[in-house]
Amino acid sequence: MTKRAYFGTDGIRGQANSHPMTAEVALRVGLAAGKLFMSQDDRRHMVVIGKDTRLSGYMVEPALVAGFASVGMDVRLLGPLPTPGVAMMTRSLRADLGVMISASHNAYLDNGIKLFGPDGYKLSDERELEIEALMDQGLTEGLAPPAGLGRVARIDDSQARYVEIAKATFPRRLSLAGLRVVIDCANGAAYKVAPVVLYELGAEVIKVGVDPDGTNINEECGSTHPEAMVRAVKEYRADIGIALDGDADRLVICDEKGHVVDGDQIMALIADNWAKRDRLTGGGVVATVMSNLGLERFLAARDLKLERTAVGDRAVMVRMREGGFNLGGEQSGHMIMSDFSTTGDGLLAALQVLAVLKHTDKPMSELAHQFEPVPQRLENVRFAGGKPLEDEQVKKVLAAAEVRLNGSGRLVVRASGTEPLIRVMAEGDDEKLVRDVVRDIVGAVKKAAA
Repeated sequence: MTKRAYFGTDGIRGQANSHPMTAEVALRVGLAAGKLFMSQDDRRHMVVIGKDTRLSGYMVEPALVAGFASVGMDVRLLGPLPTPGVAMMTRSLRADLGVMISASHNAYLDNGIKLFGPDGYKLSDERELEIEALMDQGLTEGLAPPAGLGRVARIDDSQARYVEIAKATFPRRLSLAGLRVVIDCANGAAYKVAPVVLYELGAEVIKVGVDPDGTNINEECGSTHPEAMVRAVKEYRADIGIALDGDADRLVICDEKGHVVDGDQIMALIADNWAKRDRLTGGGVVATVMSNLGLERFLAARDLKLERTAVGDRAVMVRMREGGFNLGGEQSGHMIMSDFSTTGDGLLAALQVLAVLKHTDKPMSELAHQFEPVPQRLENVRFAGGKPLEDEQVKKVLAAAEVRLNGSGRLVVRASGTEPLIRVMAEGDDEKLVRDVVRDIVGAVKKAAA
């Protein structure tokens, strides 16, 4: 695959005001993407831009606006909105392009730029490479004449639109009345919309992480720090806790006892419920290589398949579209339900879980544990340079590990797409064997990386 200068596994991401997350790069993204998506015909073209609550959003957004407007593309600003909301608005407003300014679950120091095509799906690698090629051109090439500059306006009701779209995904004759729900918005993009959706559907809502100040996004709250949600569930004796991440495209849940539930259990719960109601398409679920073997066995026992992809919600969505699946996700909490959305949506996934909770009238603790996870161990090894996985001794240790697991488990060893890390994951029925295998591989990788 061609080496990419700006785009990583999920858009452009980095520390704010350092390459590649500078105002200049954002300007070049606007210029390049604007030129690329305006080249179809001579009508007026439009881009919608949403963001989360990071301080650096105030730097990135105007730079993008300047780039798009200067090549003649109209701009509509959505303000703080979940990533899936930006994807929805891209389609709803018949825009040519959608942009989300967010670094997802990262601390406020980072920021990122994600792009969506007119169909609301994340751009392909090929499209991103086309944008990169245009970004390295001169800043004065292809500019619009004074009369052809793009016009910029703010969409004041973008949050209200997303609230209505989200509510429409909940079963029509069902209400959340009688449920006490903790919602942790990570001081991020969903801090306004998520509590409103739950309240208007009838729930008693306890809000956490809804006071963004530009620097507290994901700080000791949200899906990466579920302790805040757990504390609130116990303090207010809530029926369920929901924690979103900074751009609200992923979630974790906890039951009324404060036990945290990961994405695999959530996928199992929704898949089982949809299959029973003849709503699951594709004959199963799409997940990544990191999902637990227990999920695979749970689905197999119900004559459903688990299709695995590379890590990343974009890879999951590509396979879902190819195979006609309407449910997919990641252990980390990205949940994609293509009946409702073109990308991961933590709030919509939470609504599906709440629907099961109301349908069954069972406590969340009973629903949360759909299967017994197979012992799984994940360790990360940081390296300074080179390619440790191509070391001969590492290859020998990996081959020996495969033999030891011998069909009773799985091994996934890969280089991270976003950091200089080798991720070593093993799982199997024998917990000691899993631990030993990971220890041996980590030792070999560290030696090779030294």
